[in-house]
Amino acid sequence: MPTTVEFEEVMKGLVKLGESDCELGELSGQALRVHLKIHTEDIDFFLTDPQHRGPVEGYVKYDALGGELPVEKGEFDCLVGTAGNSREIRYRLFFRDGNGAPYTLSGVKRIGQDGILNVWRDSTTLFTRIFESHIDAAQEKTQQPKAAGILHIHPLDFMEELTTFRGEGGSFTEEVEAVAKFGRFFLSTLWDVYKPMRGTVRCHGNQRHIPLFTLSGVDNAAISTHYITTGDHLGLSILRFQRAPCNDVVVLLHGLTTSTDMFIMPEHNNIVNYLLDNGFTDVWSFDWRGSMRYSYDLFPAKFTMDDIALYDMPAAFSKIRQIVGPEARIHVICHCVGSLTFMMSLYAKRIDGIASVISNSVSLTPRVPTWSKWKLWFAPKLFPGSMNLSPRWAHFPLRSFGRWLAMWLSLWHRECNVAACHILSFMWGSGNPAPWVHENMDEVTHHRAGDLFGAVNMNYYIHIRKMVRKGAAVKMYPNDSRYDLLPDEYLEHAQEIDTPVLFVSGDHNREFLDSNAVTFQRLNELKPGNRNEYEDLPGYGHQDPFMGKNSDKDVFPKFLKFLERHSHRSAGSRIPAQAAR
Repeated sequence: MPTTVEFEEVMKGLVKLGESDCELGELSGQALRVHLKIHTEDIDFFLTDPQHRGPVEGYVKYDALGGELPVEKGEFDCLVGTAGNSREIRYRLFFRDGNGAPYTLSGVKRIGQDGILNVWRDSTTLFTRIFESHIDAAQEKTQQPKAAGILHIHPLDFMEELTTFRGEGGSFTEEVEAVAKFGRFFLSTLWDVYKPMRGTVRCHGNQRHIPLFTLSGVDNAAISTHYITTGDHLGLSILRFQRAPCNDVVVLLHGLTTSTDMFIMPEHNNIVNYLLDNGFTDVWSFDWRGSMRYSYDLFPAKFTMDDIALYDMPAAFSKIRQIVGPEARIHVICHCVGSLTFMMSLYAKRIDGIASVISNSVSLTPRVPTWSKWKLWFAPKLFPGSMNLSPRWAHFPLRSFGRWLAMWLSLWHRECNVAACHILSFMWGSGNPAPWVHENMDEVTHHRAGDLFGAVNMNYYIHIRKMVRKGAAVKMYPNDSRYDLLPDEYLEHAQEIDTPVLFVSGDHNREFLDSNAVTFQRLNELKPGNRNEYEDLPGYGHQDPFMGKNSDKDVFPKFLKFLERHSHRSAGSRIPAQAAR
């Protein structure tokens, strides 16, 4: 007689009807609970079967479809091998709603090579989709989900689950051994996936294949530097790349701790070259105070987003307007905190005369993953205000705190062997990696990550934390008279802003999730009929829309179409150009 193993499992979460994205469905869905009894039938066959498949009984409780609904048939695939050394735990449950219509619940737990600190999250998080009719895995690929969301095993439910394991069909000794076999299989497989990789703690030395702060990535253009001084007495600069006079000027704004370098990388066809080649022959790139080309982030200064919106952005655009003249149309392409602070300045009415804006990843409604919320809460408490976080910690002296932290972080990151990539995932966002999708990155770019990102102080984190809590961009210190020219809430004047904005975001954005989609929706509610647009960037994350090896094919053409619609070449698109305040 075969010896079987069975156990019970309870998962709970939020699932939204009409949604196909699991993470978005979890944000605003209705409660769903599954209570399952899982069997292995023959434990020896189960362990040798590549699918590790067993039948499932139980029920789905989802009020949106009729309450508690029994599972007519179910399958459970345990730790099935996928790409590389990753695994998946899959569930397929057939049930009927309260009216007798057939549905399929398809769920997957992704056991990835993302570090042992994520083993609990991965093994207890079920990405859930519900489909109309009873369908198999092949049919699922061609059908639109009826609902989507995420379920979780909560710690107390997991403790209770451990008490439900039973062996059946043999002697007491055989039944105990069957449960032990299942436990050894499960735990050894997890260890094989998550065990720390030796060697990833080593940095790749200081040898550079591409010079730091090089301008060699831009072809056949006159390059000039234009200096400004902000109202709080910081010296900043703007680089101009010009092939010919142009009535449509494009201004690029980098993210926090990056710089103009993210727009002019010589290892691929960069955004500056792309614009110059496609008729926008006058391109500017502003290195604001968060640029790694400056050392301001290394000072124990308490800069916030408000300082950038009040001082940096208006000064830069006033300088550009002074040089290009009152008739030129100024377009802005902005990224990350450069996008957030520019939009703050624009919506605070500190800047005007902008023909169009392309905003990537985040603007006026910052939203971050749950793990990032925890980091935003604890990091300023754990690290002193005078300390800076640096992606080059792996190059610090061996006895330094930064070097030890870099080595510790690399122990838990199995996705690559680039220490700076591991540190950036710690500094920003949630994921392995957080800043980008690895497949989109040229290896040269990936290995020079420590040269493309700089250090950052804690004050920016504190301001972002406040915005995340409020659900929108807000002033950090409302009672500070230095910022009286800024609104307490930056959406306050939304109905008065007519500048058309293309909001874009990668659908694998692990730093700011759907922030730009939410901003687009919020502005539509505040000012119906505006000229804003939104577009997903399939297969892209946070940083790779600009730094990806194929961005000139996948991303930049979308930017170009929007720019052309709002350029002087587009009939009826002209707006009066005014000087920045």
